[in-house]
Amino acid sequence: MKSDETAQPTKTDVEQALLGHATYRSLGEQKLSPQEEKFERGRRTTGFWLAPLVSVIFLALPLDMASSQQTLAGILLGVIVLWVTEPVPIPVGGLIGVGAIVVLGVVPPDDALAPFGSSTIFTFIGAFILAQAMLKHGVARRFAFWILGLPGVGRSTFRLIAAFGVITCLLSAFVSNTATVAMLLPTALGILTVIAKMLQDRGLVEQDFDPTRLRIGAALVLMLAYGASVGGLLTPVGSPPNLIGRGLIEEATGEKISFAEWTATALPLCACMFVVLVVVLLLLNKPEIRRIEGVEEYVREQRAALGKFSRAEWNTLIAFGITVALWITPGIVALAVGTEASAYTTVSDRLDEGIVAVLGAALLFILPTNWARRESTLNWSDAARIDWGTILLFGTGIIFGSLLADTGLAETIGKESNDLLGFSSVFTITVFAAVLAVIVSETTSNTASAAVVVPIIIPIAMAAEVDPFVPALAATFAASFGFMLPVSTPQNAIAYGSGVVPITTMIRSGAGFDVLGIILIILGLPLMVEVTGIG
Repeated sequence: MKSDETAQPTKTDVEQALLGHATYRSLGEQKLSPQEEKFERGRRTTGFWLAPLVSVIFLALPLDMASSQQTLAGILLGVIVLWVTEPVPIPVGGLIGVGAIVVLGVVPPDDALAPFGSSTIFTFIGAFILAQAMLKHGVARRFAFWILGLPGVGRSTFRLIAAFGVITCLLSAFVSNTATVAMLLPTALGILTVIAKMLQDRGLVEQDFDPTRLRIGAALVLMLAYGASVGGLLTPVGSPPNLIGRGLIEEATGEKISFAEWTATALPLCACMFVVLVVVLLLLNKPEIRRIEGVEEYVREQRAALGKFSRAEWNTLIAFGITVALWITPGIVALAVGTEASAYTTVSDRLDEGIVAVLGAALLFILPTNWARRESTLNWSDAARIDWGTILLFGTGIIFGSLLADTGLAETIGKESNDLLGFSSVFTITVFAAVLAVIVSETTSNTASAAVVVPIIIPIAMAAEVDPFVPALAATFAASFGFMLPVSTPQNAIAYGSGVVPITTMIRSGAGFDVLGIILIILGLPLMVEVTGIG
């Protein structure tokens, strides 16, 4: 007998899909429309032949530059193609590039792999372990419901994304951008889980939908990553490029930049950038729904169901709180005594964010949940599930960033550009500084971008007999941009590692914000320097 019943689609397990912390997923692991699948297959197939072709053509060009520089540039171009087209997982693309660096003789293997010992790598490891505890024990869900329960916030996706961005910006002004994103990502994923389950329960999406492909998820997580970069510009201690750029500018010009002067100059620019960021993200990643009807009742029901804090949740909060307190201590000391004081130098050196992160994570294996059975808050099998792919990805990005400086390739690019374009005014050099800093930041860390570009811009300005202050400050600000690729900044890597931001979405959103951000820096920074009298 034939049955007229139609097989019901399997209901998606939203929590497993969003909180499982996957990064790269092959085509077979994603739910795509026929058009999307055709595009993705073509994009990835193209990468297999385009990446080696680009590298080979560049290496064959008769360029007037050192052999190591040309080889590094050719490899980097090929790796960028791999990152954009994804014929292999993005972390693997970076590892292929590192292998090519050694095989083709750019640097010896020990020199190539040394940046994997960077403090930033350990910040990732420690922060990801803390995030794993927050996800496992439900602390992230509690934070998510608290934010959704704020008056008026949970009623519209616009308010929710904007409110989350404000929180991110304010935190990142005093806590490192990487740390800010790492500690807020579980909350963002918790919020997305709540919204996705609500959409599913109310029949607004298919029962077997893919929650990692929700546009609101991409907007929320990109707001976290990009908002941290914007907020990090607000104070000198908000991001490493600020301290690097400020130190180089003060050394070259003899002009001191106080904490208050920096903040007064950056505040209007950051406010404008934040408004632009909200508009760009909501236009390019339009949420599936604008108003979240009945969310207050839903949140109240879910919060009641969570009950009291468990011992594991309290332990997680203790470890998290101690870590955050140590992360913000250098910023507090800077506010109290200034960044020139020996006390600040001592505290910031000893409370390195990477060391603090791994020590905070270690507490999770010490604080017990059942002392009689010697059970701790996390076990190693939990820690082993962190996103090692993102750690490898950013490690390869740091390698390319350091080699751009060590081989002199970045300096060659700057000098050749200056000779070709013949800069002669503050405006043209400022434009060049901002554009070059963003381009370099796209393929290296923002810290490396500042360390490489600012020393290039200052002598260019001096050679043109113009004051280098504004161009160098523009390069410092622009170094915190670079939003198109996961390797551009640590926070981009973490956002990509969430599994809810496809590389194509990051490139599209980041390109728009890059262009508008450069325009804001070029037009707004000279005006604010004039208004505040800084420098």
